[in-house]
Amino acid sequence: MKAGVVVFPGTNRERDMAHALTLASGQAPKMLWHQEESVDGLDLVIIPGGFSFGDYLRSGAMAAHSPIMTAVRRFAEKGGYILGVCNGFQILTEAQLLPGALLRNAGMRFLSQDCHLKVEGRDSIYTKGWSAGDVFRTPMAHGDGNYTASPEMLDRLEGEGRVAFRYCREDGHVQADDPHINLNGSARAIAGVLSENRRICGMMPHPENLTDPAIGGTDGLPLFKAIVEAFGV
Repeated sequence: MKAGVVVFPGTNRERDMAHALTLASGQAPKMLWHQEESVDGLDLVIIPGGFSFGDYLRSGAMAAHSPIMTAVRRFAEKGGYILGVCNGFQILTEAQLLPGALLRNAGMRFLSQDCHLKVEGRDSIYTKGWSAGDVFRTPMAHGDGNYTASPEMLDRLEGEGRVAFRYCREDGHVQADDPHINLNGSARAIAGVLSENRRICGMMPHPENLTDPAIGGTDGLPLFKAIVEAFGV
């Protein structure tokens, strides 16, 4: 599997993402500077977290217009696989590669803590590492993670099985109006969504930060192992 990790000014999770991919595949990904104009030859493009361009205007808004995003759009049009995490999710929505938007957290505070996610389905390479309904722990670190979309789009995401992950309690209980469970106030407690062809996934929490026992656990490793297995590595 040939993977690339996009790096913008202000990105700060690229090394974490590279470490997670290397643990899962044994191969280090290619680092892609935002001014590059091609992602040719890659199987997977990852847009990691951080504060691209200082989160000026809106989180991800400036990064969505970087030269490399033209190449990423072409890659998507050809059916390429793309994972965006945290700021990467924000960039994918700003680039209109995923529906919806990420607003300020409901409590108007930056959240840096562990949360629990419920896996909603197994029909994507990003969720096949778990069974539907499984719960895993993962860190979150964002100020603009409150996912929103029109009621019609939310219904469509639900109806098409495109909700990948939801915020939940450790026992799997989901309650969107409980700020102790749905920490950032996301619509319907949505933590991650998929594109129509299920080849693009965006999620706010950071599974890459729980892939190594040396740094607290391997709860996020199934995501990366499933991606690697999907490409026959």
